[in-house]
Amino acid sequence: MRSTMAKQSTPITHRNLPLLLLQAREHVISRFRPILNAHDITEQQWRIVRAILERGPMEPREIVTLCCISSPSLAGVLTRMEETGYVVRERLTHDQRRVKVSLTSKSRALATRIAPKIEAAYADLEAQIGPEFASQFYAALDRMIATLGDAQVDASE
Repeated sequence: MRSTMAKQSTPITHRNLPLLLLQAREHVISRFRPILNAHDITEQQWRIVRAILERGPMEPREIVTLCCISSPSLAGVLTRMEETGYVVRERLTHDQRRVKVSLTSKSRALATRIAPKIEAAYADLEAQIGPEFASQFYAALDRMIATLGDAQVDASE
């Protein structure tokens, strides 16, 4: 005899925002993943290359925060990037315990090669969702990040 479970109502009334954001992320990154795969660079490695291109050399703790990569994962990613010649780590002269991560000419050349393809993927995405929505969505994300980031800082004080 089969027992059928009645659908139970849940006390949760909000939509699952973390899941929606993950689904949206997957739809977006799926447009870039083939470009990265074709150039033998991972999504995490590309986030690091792009962040350093935009901001200059950074300490690992800055990369962790900016690129949303856990500290233990970052250690392995940076080691692989160093082995492949994408980054160099240099100790700071004023504090030998700290290091700065910089791009090499190899990673800069890679970024130059794939930039047109990345930009084309952005253009295709924006054409599909519309430039006005894309602009509004960027603004909404910036606002959410700033607001929730400020709230997190306030809560820890």
